[in-house]
Amino acid sequence: MEINVAILVPCFNEQETIGKVVQDFKRHVRGCNVFVYDNASTDQTAQAAAAAGAIVRHEPLPGKGNVVRRMFADVEADVYVLVDGDDTYDAASASVLIGKLMSESLDLVTGARVEVAQQAYRRGHRLGNWLLTTLVAYLFGNRFTDMLSGYRVLSRRLVKSFPVLSSGFEIETELTVHALQLRVPIAELPTPYKDRPIGSQSKLRTVYDGIRILSTIIRLVKEERPFYFFSLVGLVFSAASIAAGFPIVVEYLRTGLVPRLPTAVLATGLALLGSLSLVCGLILDTVTKGRLEQKRMHYLSIPIRLRNSVLPAA
Repeated sequence: MEINVAILVPCFNEQETIGKVVQDFKRHVRGCNVFVYDNASTDQTAQAAAAAGAIVRHEPLPGKGNVVRRMFADVEADVYVLVDGDDTYDAASASVLIGKLMSESLDLVTGARVEVAQQAYRRGHRLGNWLLTTLVAYLFGNRFTDMLSGYRVLSRRLVKSFPVLSSGFEIETELTVHALQLRVPIAELPTPYKDRPIGSQSKLRTVYDGIRILSTIIRLVKEERPFYFFSLVGLVFSAASIAAGFPIVVEYLRTGLVPRLPTAVLATGLALLGSLSLVCGLILDTVTKGRLEQKRMHYLSIPIRLRNSVLPAA
C-alpha cells in the first residue's frame, strides 16, 4: 500500500519563491499533494503556487501558528511534510526524512539546518536558536539541536493529537515541547540550508519573535511543569521574605522589640506567598499529570497507517 504524503507550505508574500518550492517537492516526492496556505498575502503568492500545481487554500488570521492549525485540521494524509515557502530548505532531503520516519516508526523527524551559504543563517538568529534550544533541552529533554527548524516530517498520529495554541513563529517551540512531553519516538537529520533568493525577504523579526518564543517557553513551563515553575516563584518570595525579615528577627532576639512593624508584616506576607506558591505547584502538578495522560491516550487512539506501506515509486 502506497502512503499518502502531504506537503504543507504556509505562505505570506512568497511570490518570488513559492513556484520553485512547489515544483521541487513534486519532483522529489512523487505522488505527493502540495498544499499551499496563503496567509492573506498582498502579492501574487496564491497565483504562483496554483500555476506550479499546488492545492491553494487561504487562512485570513495572520501568523504561522494560525496557518499550521488550519492545515493540521483540514488536510488528511499518512505523512505530513511541513516546510516554509522561502526556498531555503532542501526538497531533495524530503524523501530521506520520510524514509527515516517510516523505517523506524517515528512520529517526528526534524531537518536540522546545515548552512551551505554564508548568509543563510543570520548571526542573531543563530545565537537565539542556540539559546532557546538549550533552554528547552534543559527544561523538557535534550533530544533536538535545532528546535526552530521549519522543516519537519510528521506522522498522522502526531498531527491529529497536537492542540495548536500558538499564533506565530513560536509554533515550532510548541510542537517540540508537545513531542517531548508525550515522549513520542523522534529523530533529527542534518539537511542543507541556503540563503533566500534575491528579491525574497524574511518575515522573522529577530528580537520581537525571539521574545515571543521565550514567553511561549515560560508559558509551557508553567503549564507542563507547574511544580518546577511555582517552586521557583516560591523560592523568590521566600528569599525576599528572609532578606526583609532577618534583621527584624535579629533585633527582636537582641532587644525583645519589633522596631519596624510594616517591614515585619511585609516579610510575613512574602513568606505566605512563597508557601502558597509551593502548594499551588503541588496541586497543579497533579492536574498536569492527568492532562498528560489524557493527551497520551488521545495520541494512542489515532490509528497507525504506515505499517507495510511504501513511498510511491519514482
